[in-house]
Amino acid sequence: MNTHALGDLRFLQLDVFTDRPGGGNPLGVVLGADHWHSADFQAFATWTNLVETTFLLHPTEPSANYRVRIFTPSREIAFAGHPSLGTAHAALETGFVDVPAESLIQQCAAGLLAVEIDHTRAQRELSVQAPTARVVSQGAAASSALRDILGDVQLGALGAAMIEGGRKWWLAELVDEATLRAWRPDHTAIGSLARATDTLGLCAFARSDSGEHDVAVRAFPCGVGILEDPASGAANGLIAAYIAQAEAQGPLARGYCVSQGREIGRDAKLRIRIDPDQSVWVGGCTQTIVDGRLNWRVT
Repeated sequence: MNTHALGDLRFLQLDVFTDRPGGGNPLGVVLGADHWHSADFQAFATWTNLVETTFLLHPTEPSANYRVRIFTPSREIAFAGHPSLGTAHAALETGFVDVPAESLIQQCAAGLLAVEIDHTRAQRELSVQAPTARVVSQGAAASSALRDILGDVQLGALGAAMIEGGRKWWLAELVDEATLRAWRPDHTAIGSLARATDTLGLCAFARSDSGEHDVAVRAFPCGVGILEDPASGAANGLIAAYIAQAEAQGPLARGYCVSQGREIGRDAKLRIRIDPDQSVWVGGCTQTIVDGRLNWRVT
């Protein structure tokens, strides 16, 4: 078997959805591995053992600025929020794309997605347009499926639902932020339900009157072996779509700020924007933690 080293490829490790290093969700990004095969991508993503590793590639669609493939340690996925923002950050930081004025077009397995660039804040923020979402199940049917997991936890106004859009999650609004932060869910039960329903797991949220943020979120993607996620772009996009559809005139219907990850030692900050046509944008800051070269072999 002939193998060759690819030490000329650049590798970044990033921290996404945070304004300070160590507060968000880690991501690995490999630049320019267009000649790798799918098995090579998967082998490297398995080795990094990060929640996701992405591969920043040249686009095959004329309207796209770049292409990304997204891998967990066990499989390729079509879309995820923090990999999308982190990859866009890597494309800008390294000069992989020409610096545009306001936006990029990302090509991925979920289609062509817009990424907006906001230079008006203290740190640059990127926002990705989440795929269109639909409610698969809600109300009594959804609550019944989650009954054993939720137990006697009191639900909030929107209750429980299963939402699909790029990814598929169970969602549950809890009555208040204190209840959400104190909750100790059964991860084994969430994993079993996720595998039985082909979802990632359960994302719980609650409204906040803290003044620091509007919504607190905890995500449990136990269906893919992760107990709790520090920052979940795709899941937050589904929550926003659920809120926008259910409360079109409500106080959160045009967007809000999210706190996630404090229960596991992080402090992620996500910014949600909901356009009049109910398009959902998920944004935040990204930090570069590691910038180096690969010493890796592929077949």
